[in-house]
Amino acid sequence: MAKISKNIVDTDLRARIFSEIFELDTEAGTIDAFTTDNGTEYRRINDRQWGVILTDKNGVERYCRVGVIVAEEREDMTARELMQKEIDEYNVKQESKAAKAAERAKKAEADKARREAKEKGE
Repeated sequence: MAKISKNIVDTDLRARIFSEIFELDTEAGTIDAFTTDNGTEYRRINDRQWGVILTDKNGVERYCRVGVIVAEEREDMTARELMQKEIDEYNVKQESKAAKAAERAKKAEADKARREAKEKGE
């Protein structure tokens, strides 16, 4: 049995994901744009991305992309192991960021107390 090319496999995976996320009926063919029930229009940018224009909290229109990245096959780990590894790495980074933020907040509080004590002493 011939192996199907990476390009065809990845394109199929992306199409399946976008169809599921956006609840698209692709049986009729390729869909290039659709509008949600609340009036937001999503447009197909390419086989890897969909785009949407949204207004941010500052009232500025922003172009946002929804993309699907298909990870390379690995010989040293399964797809499930790779996914768990990336989740674990993200969680470690978030914990590190939270610890650093707590340290900065503690230092800021100590600096503020030191400044206030200095002002009272002068």
